[in-house]
Amino acid sequence: MANILLFGAGAVGAVYVYNFMQAGANVTAVCRSNYEAVKQYGFTMRSIRFGNVHYTPSVVRTAAEAASQGVPWDYIVVCSKCMPGSTPSLGEIIKPAVGPKTAIVLIQNGINIELEIAAVYPSNPLLSCVVYLPTTQISPGVIDYGASQNETLNILEIGTYPSSAAQMHKAVAEHLAYLVKKGGGNAEVFDDIQPRRWGKLVVNAAWNPISALSLSSDADFLRSSPGAVDLVRNVMLEIVAIAKAMNIQGVDEALAETHLDRHRGRIVGKEPSMLTDVRENRPFEVEAIVGNAVRLAKEYGVKVPLLDAIYALVKGLYEAGIRSRLEYAKGVMA
Repeated sequence: MANILLFGAGAVGAVYVYNFMQAGANVTAVCRSNYEAVKQYGFTMRSIRFGNVHYTPSVVRTAAEAASQGVPWDYIVVCSKCMPGSTPSLGEIIKPAVGPKTAIVLIQNGINIELEIAAVYPSNPLLSCVVYLPTTQISPGVIDYGASQNETLNILEIGTYPSSAAQMHKAVAEHLAYLVKKGGGNAEVFDDIQPRRWGKLVVNAAWNPISALSLSSDADFLRSSPGAVDLVRNVMLEIVAIAKAMNIQGVDEALAETHLDRHRGRIVGKEPSMLTDVRENRPFEVEAIVGNAVRLAKEYGVKVPLLDAIYALVKGLYEAGIRSRLEYAKGVMA
């Protein structure tokens, strides 16, 4: 039986808690804002794929609390937002639970996000994953996984970091895919996960910040002005240009146009996670999705004027959120 510690049991994490439990794994969920609700009532998931289910995993507040259980964790599956450069770092937060053979699995958005973990745990298997899962936590511990959208999309793309990792690490990736599929999900292992990450970034680096800054769903933004379609397309093409400079295969103009066409065809729009976070005044993944791309563009000599402008604007929005939350906290404590 695999021992899995899932860190960040929000909308995506809660689905994988259920998935791994269905596969017969021993699962403990590290919950934060939803801890009290999940500890008392468990999770309730409304889903087309899995049905409407209720499940009660072991729940802890921290990795240190999980470590106190004395369980040798085979996998630490990270489903929290990706916040590179944060203090304390993700590597420091999960450290109490990391053993010499523990595989660290990053189910997170963005590019160039593996470096911090690889630097702290150079010998542990490190799996980098791209996820497609239409899920929302509508209240603490209550998950809508595709139910309101009538969707069953469930894709987890897995690869080792680096792609040249030892064969033993490749075997760990295959076993993770086996567990996901055994529990009712879909998973595929790739020799090199980075083209998959960049393929998703073509969408994320355009739609997340544009929607957050305009407070609009994708469909609403595309209908808002004559220049909206060209703006989204040109941001996508800047990501393609960076990927080409880095020799990332399969990320090209045709892929960008395919992604754009999918959004143009929507009548009812979808709201990216960054827009939801802005509406809820929560921190969002500005560095993982936009900042890292801008820095790589500079490193490889690629001109990205639109991404530069978007990063400056969305970073300002991010810092404004920090100030707002600090002011609120001061008011509560006064």
